[in-house]
Amino acid sequence: MTIYTGGCQCGAIRFRAEGDLKDSSICHCRMCQKAFGAYYAPLVSVRKANFSWTRGEPKRFQSSDVVKRGFCADCGTPLTYEAPDGIAIAAGAFDNPSLLPPVIQWGVENKVGFVDDLHSLPAVATEEDLTSVDYLVNLTSYQHPDHDTTNWPDTKA
Repeated sequence: MTIYTGGCQCGAIRFRAEGDLKDSSICHCRMCQKAFGAYYAPLVSVRKANFSWTRGEPKRFQSSDVVKRGFCADCGTPLTYEAPDGIAIAAGAFDNPSLLPPVIQWGVENKVGFVDDLHSLPAVATEEDLTSVDYLVNLTSYQHPDHDTTNWPDTKA
């Protein structure tokens, strides 16, 4: 059985999903765009998995009469789309989102026109960007690492 883990940016919320996650999607509907603050929302259904919150639990916003959106109340990371037929987790919240490629797009009537051309934009590696302005040269990240931790923040450091 495959095990997937993930959580929010600050580490206050962590989760675990056991099972085969094959229902990944991208939603372009306006509600998902606003919930994620992005052009679209990448989501992974955990309906058929053994899913649990292993640290903390999201705060929820009732975005419609049938859907709740979960997010970290500490750092704001979007985490869930919760509907009567199950929960979907934000793909980027997984520790290794590359294992969960989308298989369908929803809400394409609201798809932002340039989304299909994003791959053609100039690309810059993170390391190059870190040297582009002085304030990034000695950047210290407070983001939770992409793996489970016993304690967070790490008080031993």
